[in-house]
Amino acid sequence: MTQTRHGTLACVGLGITLGSHLTPLARSHITSADVVFAGVSDGVVEAWVRRMHHDVRSLQGFYAEGKPRGETYREMADTMLAEVRLGRKVCGVFYGHPGVFAQAPHDAIARARAEGFTAVMEPGVSSEDCLYADLGLDPGRVGCTHFGATQFMLYRRTIDTSAWLMLWQAGLAGDLGEGRFDTDAERLAVLVDVLRRDYPADHGVIVYQAPTLPFETARIEHIALSALPGTAIGMADTLVVPPCRGLEPDPAIRARLAALGGALRT
Repeated sequence: MTQTRHGTLACVGLGITLGSHLTPLARSHITSADVVFAGVSDGVVEAWVRRMHHDVRSLQGFYAEGKPRGETYREMADTMLAEVRLGRKVCGVFYGHPGVFAQAPHDAIARARAEGFTAVMEPGVSSEDCLYADLGLDPGRVGCTHFGATQFMLYRRTIDTSAWLMLWQAGLAGDLGEGRFDTDAERLAVLVDVLRRDYPADHGVIVYQAPTLPFETARIEHIALSALPGTAIGMADTLVVPPCRGLEPDPAIRARLAALGGALRT
């Protein structure tokens, strides 16, 4: 007879701006949990989460200078799963969206499900959502391509320069997983060299950071690509690269579609 596994795990997103983006469902998971684990942006946000539950345990202590990030994320998942295995209702609370640039929630949920526990992820407002609003950018107009900054540097990608390019976690550009919490001018110069394969040195780019507190404003700094190594870039900054050429029409496909007229095909 198969034993029923009673523990549960819910990983939820707080959104980006404190108090503004939390969904009712995410709040319900937090308030109804037996224990809450918090992996959030700063102490102010963590203190706000503590107002919703009496047992909130920070995950930030697993980070350490020089410690491989993979080890940090495994320890976070292990810690949450240990409580799930005890039959407890566990909620992991994460900055922004729990599934966007957040390895521990994905790993914990996959492992919990593999062990027979109920595990769910509830979305939150992400930096990407804030970026579209703050920059007035509609991703449906010419399209967008998204990469982590370091991944973009380490692998050869085919870039469509008629679309927007978003490089996330630019403040960790060049991090090879050795536990750095910042980047530097030398690594940013390497990123510029990679981008120079497709964009001119004087191409205008944007350093963007969404506000995390209600009284803050978004960072929207316009610079030339060549100026990136001399620009202060933080962990939460995104490098936004606008298109440098127009969309290229495909006359043959246009003609085929025009020939179909308005007829519906089933």
